[in-house]
Parts: sequence; structure tokens; C-alpha cells
Amino acid sequence: MRTNLITPEGFKTLQTELEHLWREYRPEITRKVTWAASLGDRSDNADYKENKRILRQIDSRIRFLTKRLQQVSIISPSKQQANKVFFGAKLSIENDEGEIKNFKIVGPDEIYQRGTLQTRKDYISIDSPMARALLKLEVDDEAQVKTPTGIQTWYILTIDYDF
Repeated sequence: MRTNLITPEGFKTLQTELEHLWREYRPEITRKVTWAASLGDRSDNADYKENKRILRQIDSRIRFLTKRLQQVSIISPSKQQANKVFFGAKLSIENDEGEIKNFKIVGPDEIYQRGTLQTRKDYISIDSPMARALLKLEVDDEAQVKTPTGIQTWYILTIDYDF
């Protein structure tokens, strides 16, 4: 199940994407479809078919973003949580092998690089096993994280928030 939490920064990013799709990209593709349709026979018109396909993708993403922005809850960090790991925390952690990871715990809608399906290396979802294991811990605490290869131990080095 996907959590409906989002940071203020993530909410703004989704709003910006929706505005761009609705006000700039969709009108541009609509003009191309209209132009391609004016050329006549649509059955052999590659420009028409391709731009119609793109238009369907845009409309699908607009519907998704419109609905999603109504579902999410914007969570801003509070100064009272500054010493513990909660949603929105920026962390630095280290494992027994000396591997260090730095990331921010965010909502599932924020972990992808804009316009791609590639995950960002500096964000993890609140729904991930790592985030769940770290919640409510403090600096120098250890977290036991269940992974496909077994249990891993991570130590919290730093916790920071954007206030």
C-alpha cells in the first residue's frame, strides 16, 4: 500500500508538472495533431498517430496528477522532531562495512527523477523497509533492516530537517 504523504517540495514539484503539461505541453501536441489531421488521410499519417499517442499519455498523466494532488497530505517537519527520524528527515547512515548512505525520507511520489521512472539516489520512500526500520531512532542508534539478502545493520550518523 502506498502512503499518501508528501513533502511541501514534492507537492510543488507535482503541481509544477501538472501546470506544464496542461498549459504548455498539451497545447503544443494538440497543435501538432490538428496540423497532421489537416493533411488528409489519417490511416497512413505517422505524425498524426504518434502525436495522438503522446496526447493520450499526457491526458493520462494529467488525470493521475489531478487525482493524486487531492489525495496526498503535505507534511512539514516540526522542530520537536529534530533529534529523531521522521518523515522528511535527511539522514547519513553507515553499515558495518563502512558504506555510507545519504538520503531524505519522502513520499512515494517523490522518489522518481522528474520525467523518468528512474529512482533518485538521494531519496527513499517512507514505505521502504529502510525508512520503516529507521523511524523514531536517534543519532548513534542502530537499525536492523530486512533485505532480500538478509538482515543488515545500519548506524545513524546524522539527522537533519529543512525547517
